[in-house]
Amino acid sequence: MKIEDEIKGRFRNEYHKGLINLVYTEKQLSSQFLQFIKKHGLSESQYNVLKIIRGANSKITISIGYIKARMLDKSSDVSRVVDRLFHKKYIDRRENSFDRRKKEISVSKTGLTLLAEMDECEKKVDLLLKNLSLHEVKELNILLDKIRG
Repeated sequence: MKIEDEIKGRFRNEYHKGLINLVYTEKQLSSQFLQFIKKHGLSESQYNVLKIIRGANSKITISIGYIKARMLDKSSDVSRVVDRLFHKKYIDRRENSFDRRKKEISVSKTGLTLLAEMDECEKKVDLLLKNLSLHEVKELNILLDKIRG
């Protein structure tokens, strides 16, 4: 459905229309994604942090800084998200043997079990773009990268 029909609005020009269309579409997709992860009692930031930790190379030390650099939402309070995940027993924290101010973070067995259950969410998330062909998704990725410059 066209954006004009969705929001019953008009636009100053095609650039304005493109921006509104992008924001509106992102909010719709994000809302659907949040429904998937809320079933497991996580916020979007908590899910993002768990995925970052699980996906990290096991040979490196995972710190708050490492996680923050990879977050989708750069304004997230990573320390607070990590604390919440620790209290839910989804991650483990240990003092760094070289620098006691730093904590080494890893996904706990409970967290790995949760992520394994949530891998089904990944398949459902892929379906959010089901109206696009693989070629169109690749083209979309190129255009989005271009927008960010």
